Amino acid sequence: MNWDHLRVFLAVARRGQILAAAQVLGLNHATVARRLDALEEAMGVPLLERRPSGSVPTEAGERVVRIAERIETEILGITEDTRARGASLSGVVRIGAPDGLGTYFLAAELGALQQDHPDLVVELVPLPRVFSLSKREADLAVCLDPPKEGKLLVSRLTDYTLGVYAAETYLQAHGMPSREEDLAPHVLVTGVDDYAYTSSLDYARVLSRWTRRHFRCASVAGQIEAVRAGVGIGVLHDFAVRGVPGLVRILPAVTFRRAYHLLSHRDTHALARIAFCRSHLARRFREARRLFVDAPGSDPAVG
Repeated sequence: MNWDHLRVFLAVARRGQILAAAQVLGLNHATVARRLDALEEAMGVPLLERRPSGSVPTEAGERVVRIAERIETEILGITEDTRARGASLSGVVRIGAPDGLGTYFLAAELGALQQDHPDLVVELVPLPRVFSLSKREADLAVCLDPPKEGKLLVSRLTDYTLGVYAAETYLQAHGMPSREEDLAPHVLVTGVDDYAYTSSLDYARVLSRWTRRHFRCASVAGQIEAVRAGVGIGVLHDFAVRGVPGLVRILPAVTFRRAYHLLSHRDTHALARIAFCRSHLARRFREARRLFVDAPGSDPAVG
């Protein structure tokens, strides 16, 4: 069985499009199609159901996907072992994370890591609703609610807190609410429900019942900037806004506590570059624990 053909088939099965797979593989559309045809001819059965909307593995194709992933893992292991014997840490490690954590903590941390290991290429990608480590959409992923099933290794990185914030200029113009009931005339800055991929992101609903005035923004960075600009009051990550000038933490009794977990796939977690990054992240989160759990101006409480 030709690995080049299997590699092409695996890319198409994961991405659902011949063109998308061709772009990732650095091949043209015709070459990908020829290699798929050659593999199906060698196997004697159709492996992909080719629809106008994309390509979906057949039942036989699903079996070949599992075989191809095992072969891919073995090849990655051989490559990694060869590198580890005489070279510095190298290769690509893709890390998926929620946008708030990625923007306000991981971008700097992973940038520093790459400076120390110039042959290592770190890719930080936002965590979408549906995310698959088995499809190599990432090598490591940080999430709030770890999956209950799958070939995953899960470790708890840290708890973190969120609080209610407003800009000084906003409070000067609209007054300081001293309790939740005082929120009625205020604008609440929140996320967008359709983009809340986990129930752990529902903390703004606690305050939503007190006001009907909302400004919604899907990204954490957008919510922070909206609150800073005086658009309204919002629930923000304490670690992301610590020390930001012009922001005031209000309603200190309203505090939320969540947790980040680190995921890796059992088939690839032992690869040197992935194991190194996993260990590095676990250590840095331990060292930075106070950044995440010591809420400014109040004692953390479960929300």
